Amino acid sequence: MMVSGRRCTRGSEAPRPGTMGGGGQPGEAGGGGGRPGGVFTWEEVQRHRGRNDQWLVIDRKVYDISQWAQRHPGGVRVISHYAGEDATEPFAAFHPDKKFVQKFLKPLLIGELAATEPCQDRSKNAAAVRDFEALRARAQSQGLFQARPLFFCLHLGHILLLEAAAWMMLWSWGTSWTLTLLCSFILAVAQSQAGWLQHDFGHLSVFKMSAWNHLLQKFVIGHLKGASANWWNHRHFQHHAKPNVFSKDPDVNMLHVFVVGDSQPVEYGIKKIKHMPYNHQHQYFFLLGPPLLIPVYFHIQILRTMFSRRDWVDLAWSMSFYLRYLCCYAPFYGLLGSVALISFVRFLESHWFVWVTQMNHLPMIIDHERHQDWLSMQLNATCNIQQSSFNDWFSGHLNFQIEHHLFPTMPRHNYHRVAPLVRALCEKHGIPYHVKSLRRGLTDVVRSLKNSGDLWLDAYLHK
Repeated sequence: MMVSGRRCTRGSEAPRPGTMGGGGQPGEAGGGGGRPGGVFTWEEVQRHRGRNDQWLVIDRKVYDISQWAQRHPGGVRVISHYAGEDATEPFAAFHPDKKFVQKFLKPLLIGELAATEPCQDRSKNAAAVRDFEALRARAQSQGLFQARPLFFCLHLGHILLLEAAAWMMLWSWGTSWTLTLLCSFILAVAQSQAGWLQHDFGHLSVFKMSAWNHLLQKFVIGHLKGASANWWNHRHFQHHAKPNVFSKDPDVNMLHVFVVGDSQPVEYGIKKIKHMPYNHQHQYFFLLGPPLLIPVYFHIQILRTMFSRRDWVDLAWSMSFYLRYLCCYAPFYGLLGSVALISFVRFLESHWFVWVTQMNHLPMIIDHERHQDWLSMQLNATCNIQQSSFNDWFSGHLNFQIEHHLFPTMPRHNYHRVAPLVRALCEKHGIPYHVKSLRRGLTDVVRSLKNSGDLWLDAYLHK
């Protein structure tokens, strides 16, 4: 397999022969037959991408993760998506404390790339990789990875205030239909904003210590929302690692209900696959997408994941939400009425969540693995929505989806500061940097579904 790119000396210090083996065992070669202190070509590394035989490269060092991948804190799938590849860029993106992570990497080291091998594998743009590394260093030097505690305290405070206001309104004025609808709306706002806040903690973008981020994420997503932090992390990190890549990004796994992008509809059409009338998917999306994702699909998936993985800690956090909720609202509505209320709140929240998350990704390129560099991959899969105070609040600053995907550990209040630098870098390398109005972003969701449905119908009838 051919590789391209400029030679470089990044991380080229050779490991001490005979001291480190693969699979986490000192001096023992891993499942792929690695040699301690060995020197490898990209072609050799790329052979090790099977389920039980996985190597990857970080800063020109070759690691055998075959046995350790199952213990990866971010989940086995996200690290396995880079088996047989250069993982330097995603490693830098996901790990704010690289010195801490080194103690886990050290026992997995089996060698390095040969001096004649380029730093980048496959057809990645070496110049873009180099310039993006410089941009990351510049952002760090400008303090753009430093969070403002007051920002997140105020954000949490307004969520708690909304929760309290919804209950106080019923306690003070009763449970008429008008007040119940208003209460539902207020709770849906609180739930949506809590979703954006747990997203911040999940990406380790608030506290310097990972443990504090994990603890606050469990509080917000567990106690304030009734969901699971581990379920969200393992799913969402895959999305960031390989956005809009079939079989790797769970967000484009539509369970045969929708076909997306340009390639999948044609493949389904040629194979005469018709699980749904896909040429009408832009219409039934309004019935099966926003209304059902959180209250039905996510709810079932969260419960199944917690029980199958025996994640009793997340289950306890989740149950604390429902216990608190029933104690607050069962006296007003009874058990069945309370269940109906929270179901309606989830229904409203689901619409909010689906439109915000899909407007940044669904209209973009969705395809099979293309092995692109980090900058090109993220820009092809994401777009921005114009900045405004409302858009920032409404989307949890995910209107800066490009900057968030490039720098997932950066505090969201700094996205607008790094955005001009990212745009300049994209212009330099001829990479499109898409910014849309909120209205255009929402309508493009439906437009992209219709385009994909038309591609399917044409291939189904004529190919």
